[in-house]
Amino acid sequence: MGRLRPRERPAFSGFTKAEIEKMEKLLKESGEQLLNREICQRIAKSFNRSSGRAGKPIVKWNEVHSWFQNQQQNEPAASKNVPVLPKASPSNGTDENLEMPKEDSSKAGERIPDSLEAGERIPDLLELEFEAKSSKDGAWYDVDVFLAHRFLSGEIEVCVRFVGFGAEEDEWVNVKKAVRQRSIPLEHSECHKVKVGDLVLCFQEKRDQAIYYDAHVLEIQRRLHDIRGCRCLFLLRYDHDDSEERVRLRRLCRVLR
Repeated sequence: MGRLRPRERPAFSGFTKAEIEKMEKLLKESGEQLLNREICQRIAKSFNRSSGRAGKPIVKWNEVHSWFQNQQQNEPAASKNVPVLPKASPSNGTDENLEMPKEDSSKAGERIPDSLEAGERIPDLLELEFEAKSSKDGAWYDVDVFLAHRFLSGEIEVCVRFVGFGAEEDEWVNVKKAVRQRSIPLEHSECHKVKVGDLVLCFQEKRDQAIYYDAHVLEIQRRLHDIRGCRCLFLLRYDHDDSEERVRLRRLCRVLR
């Protein structure tokens, strides 16, 4: 089985047609509220979890913010009362380089509208993506659809179809033990979040296979980052066979639990 996840994360090259359509719809409905950092982060997170972005670069929240900002700047009438935020530094796409505007004193501490917090305006963006562990090889694969469910020995099992595979690869898996939210590839700026003892999902490539396995972090060699990004080394022990390997961050995904 192959895995429809990028092994590496190339530079962001644009939104998909479906993502643009969703953002255009949100722009008409919510206007200046979309320049809020938390909302942009939420939208970017939902894009990264969607099956349509499988095999494509990760979307960062400031890229979503820049898209909304550019659209509003191109439509003066619609953006007359919209605050313009400074763009992120092109030399570094981290969150720290995107400055937020100073709030008017009358709006200080104002909460995001309840409708957006509850996801009422963007329900289609908040759908979760899942992955399931195959009993055939112990590796994790993206779930395309849940076909059926059943109760077996007091526990729930679901029949899943994996993304990119046909009906012949469908499997019954235990919901508690073998189904979870889709893991997210780690970005270079997130290496400090990985700690010894953490559970991660690692891309493992051998001569006859290239798939994702659960592993635990045993040791971390912190190194200075360079133009290529994170250069740290992570010693892992794979859960399925207890083998150990040193890998770089680009092969790791954060497990959502």
